[in-house]
Amino acid sequence: MRNQASVIGVIISVIYLQRKCYVSPTFAVQKKKYMKNKFKLNSSTLLVFILTTGVFGIINTEMGVIGILPLIAGNFQVTVPEAGWTVSIFALVVAISAPITPLLFSGINRKKVMILALGLFTLSNIISMMTTNFTVLLISRALPAFLHPVYVSMAFTVAAASLSKEKAPKAVAKVFIGVSAGMVLGVPVTSYIASEVSYSMGMLFFTVVNALVLVATILFVPSMPVKEKLSYGTQLGVLKKKVVWYSILAITLINGALFGFFSYMSDYLKTITGVSYTVISTMLLIYGLANIIGNVIAGKQLAVNPVRSMIMIPLALLTFYIGVFALGEWLMVMAVIILILGILAGYGQNTMQYMITHAAPEAPDFANGLYLLSANLGTTVGAAVCGLFITFFNTRYSVIGSLIFLVLSIVFVVLRIRATQSERQIRMEMAA
Repeated sequence: MRNQASVIGVIISVIYLQRKCYVSPTFAVQKKKYMKNKFKLNSSTLLVFILTTGVFGIINTEMGVIGILPLIAGNFQVTVPEAGWTVSIFALVVAISAPITPLLFSGINRKKVMILALGLFTLSNIISMMTTNFTVLLISRALPAFLHPVYVSMAFTVAAASLSKEKAPKAVAKVFIGVSAGMVLGVPVTSYIASEVSYSMGMLFFTVVNALVLVATILFVPSMPVKEKLSYGTQLGVLKKKVVWYSILAITLINGALFGFFSYMSDYLKTITGVSYTVISTMLLIYGLANIIGNVIAGKQLAVNPVRSMIMIPLALLTFYIGVFALGEWLMVMAVIILILGILAGYGQNTMQYMITHAAPEAPDFANGLYLLSANLGTTVGAAVCGLFITFFNTRYSVIGSLIFLVLSIVFVVLRIRATQSERQIRMEMAA
């Protein structure tokens, strides 16, 4: 009986081991697959974080000097308007190069391009920090601006490609947080450092941020060779599509409305609402932080119903700008409106980028370059038109310029949606 029990025990042990051996390979495969997906997820998250921080550093370099123009004027013995060229020359170069440089660099390994752009920004910031010659300062501001559209457009493209098509808007939204943070935090942080320590330390802040992202890119971003190089002709071919031109015009008008009023928001709050500069600074900060909230909301909504977002943005902006015009004297009402406008501005930036990139998905880098061109053109024209209303009437009427832009933008948004539906219908008929 003891021997039989021993034999039975051995048999049970063998069966157990066989069962374990049978299950283990499956479990091992599942575990390996899980770890691979987890690593891929973590890699994508890290990549998007580096891209977001990189965009923050670049936008921070562009916008941060706005808060230290008087210090630049004193440091280089020039007038404040002359110091303003440190902002203007950067914006001018970005506007000129936006449709060109992303196209030229579209076939090069993306990691190498990122390193080149971040390296140039870091070097230029070091020169800006150390030079005592104003001309050299302007040159050091202009040179990295040529690669600004390359890095930003590539960041949008790479972020979108790092996740599935359904989740791509959420990844792009995170990169837009870098844009918003660069605009919101860049000016006050740089202004504080420069005013409390020195101009050079303010420029050092730009340098450190870009240098850290450069190191992170070298260490953690994988090589990203372009698998399918598109010819320049193929990419330029998207300009033959009506939907692309409708998108360009819609973006120019919506961004013109946003930044047309934003350019004179401080003056509006001071003149019409009648608040102190301290309150104005607080409301501008709220507006900027609300941009980030808008970025997050847009990432979720664009993944669900992009058409609704395209229609909603100009209509909502139109409604609240009418509120600004009619209720500008009421502080509490204006505070709420400014908060909502900030959210809509962040939401709108994501929506406009989606509008152009999905109109030309076959040339993502060039499409993002067109987005930057349209947005910058809108900013320039919007500020000029709203400024004319102030010149011929008064500050309250600056909002009228934005309202005109928004009414026109609705026309092109509708045309853009119809053109997309027509293209989809044609493809379905050809496939049938």
